[in-house]
Amino acid sequence: MLLLQQEFGLDPQQYIPPLISAVTTVVLFVVVFVVLYLLGKYFVTRAVGGGLRHRDFDETLVGLAVSTTVGVVAVVAVALAATVAGFGVVLAAFATLAGALALAVGFAAQDLIANFVAGVFIIQDEPFTVGDWIEWSGNSGVVREIQLRVTKLDTFDNQLVTVPNSDLASAAVVNNVANDRRRVSVGFGIGYEDDVERAREAIVDEASRIDGVLDEPAPTAPVTELGDSAVVLSGRVWIDPTESGYGGVRAQFLEAVKARFDAEGIDMPYPNTELSGGIEVTNVGGEEETAM
Repeated sequence: MLLLQQEFGLDPQQYIPPLISAVTTVVLFVVVFVVLYLLGKYFVTRAVGGGLRHRDFDETLVGLAVSTTVGVVAVVAVALAATVAGFGVVLAAFATLAGALALAVGFAAQDLIANFVAGVFIIQDEPFTVGDWIEWSGNSGVVREIQLRVTKLDTFDNQLVTVPNSDLASAAVVNNVANDRRRVSVGFGIGYEDDVERAREAIVDEASRIDGVLDEPAPTAPVTELGDSAVVLSGRVWIDPTESGYGGVRAQFLEAVKARFDAEGIDMPYPNTELSGGIEVTNVGGEEETAM
């Protein structure tokens, strides 16, 4: 062994200082990282979570903020530990690579990010909550679940609809059960020869008999249109949408008024058109046969 060391000029002692230096650097990096990470995770996450809960933020957003804070604390701890340990060059290269990756991921996942941000605003602003009946862009459904990326709804045909949150955030959303009262309006056409007051009394009387219709505001039936073939009265009742279904009350209203009009002989005319003028009928040869 001594002969080999002399022949190739190998001296084990010359590798000991660099090895000790490398081990010391790694140990210093690990110790600094662990200390900074644990302290930051304990104090910063508690401060973030407590601050958001104090401002009555939704628990979903609080959990998301706390998880994000843990990730940020880990990145900062790595950066500071690398700086203290003397990994400045490596840290700079890592930062450049991370920036390029973040830019590429941002372009590739812009739709996902848009849905995510929209979900945060939906959860925080609460334009609707689970169980609400909403309408948007010609669609409607009852909210089953609100997630950070999508919202799941059940249609009235019991179909599950999954909608990206960005679609709901950018559309005009109608919440049909947000208020404690909602009006149900149904148009009833009567003939021009029929008595308007008599028809109005029949509509209002039948409306007051329907379960779920509120006494205040009272049912009304103003004339809203003089159509081509009918005088239209708008039967209007108010309901509590949390206790009575809009569709059920409307269906009962229609059936009750139809039966009452039939019983009292009040006409409900269908659209008709009267033609005036004259026509001429000719045979194939072009000779005139009949004139009217």
